[in-house]
Amino acid sequence: MGVSLEDIKKLRTMTGAGLGDCKKALAEANGNMDEAVEIIRKKGQAVAAKRSDREAAEGAVLTKSVDGFAAIIALKCETDFVAKNEDFVKLAQTILDAAVAAKCKSLDEVKALTIEGRSIADLVTDRSGITGEKMELDGYCFIEGDNVSVYDHMGRHMLCTMVQTNKPAETEAHNVAMQVAAMNPVALNAESVPAEVKAEELKVAIEKTKEEQVKKAVEAALKKAGYNLYTAENEEHIEEGIMKGYITAEQADDIRKIKQTVAEEKAANLPEQMVQNIAQGRMKKFFKESCLLEQEYIQDSKLSVADYLKAADKELTVVDFKRFTLRAE
Repeated sequence: MGVSLEDIKKLRTMTGAGLGDCKKALAEANGNMDEAVEIIRKKGQAVAAKRSDREAAEGAVLTKSVDGFAAIIALKCETDFVAKNEDFVKLAQTILDAAVAAKCKSLDEVKALTIEGRSIADLVTDRSGITGEKMELDGYCFIEGDNVSVYDHMGRHMLCTMVQTNKPAETEAHNVAMQVAAMNPVALNAESVPAEVKAEELKVAIEKTKEEQVKKAVEAALKKAGYNLYTAENEEHIEEGIMKGYITAEQADDIRKIKQTVAEEKAANLPEQMVQNIAQGRMKKFFKESCLLEQEYIQDSKLSVADYLKAADKELTVVDFKRFTLRAE
């Protein structure tokens, strides 16, 4: 039987599928609208299964705050073209709206929601069938409570942040939300950095300090012996020096001996307190760069974020923040 343009448009409105897919589905279903809808949905499931091993690295990241509950969610897809599609972004917004309304506390809770009798998972699968790309929800986070400012960086749906202050301060909270977007802090302050992160950073700081002290001692010994530091830098440079006649084979052996002997002696006799003092200095730098309240304020480098907030209100501070992006950083 023939398929009317009105039915095609109706099916497109119901499913969001392309006109060609709607026409084919109606033809296959002999004009039965319910069966055509089911055909399109099954196609979506087939595409989703086929694409399950593909990487979904693009997508839409959205944020929203209503009545003391704010959230960020990301709906992922394979290409930037689909990520910018109006219907794709609309689906992400619909899911976020439902999550905020239900005050979901986890991604699993979001996935368990239903919208007009359809599960979130089914809606995502349907859209996957329409676009032909793998899609999945990812990156859900929330803040519950008052005084939350949400920020979609440049309105591009690629990076979103949320900042909660201890009292109403929309302008300051918005500015700090932009700070979070730009500077990607790992924690609110030094005290809130997880113990395992502190331990790992201190370990790295100690190792770097030891390496630097050994390197300085070796370089000083090589200079004293009259050797060029570039030539002595590594085995490749030493061989290059021999080939170009800058040093002899005997001098090359002497360079290797100095590097090994001095490095071993220095490493065995590094003052522990000195190493700890330098490492702690590195930790202070880490906290200043990585903790939100201790970071330099991006709009005035003379101030920390904490100083900026206190300038507006001596009691004002940030109590929580969240950040999510699909972009590699």
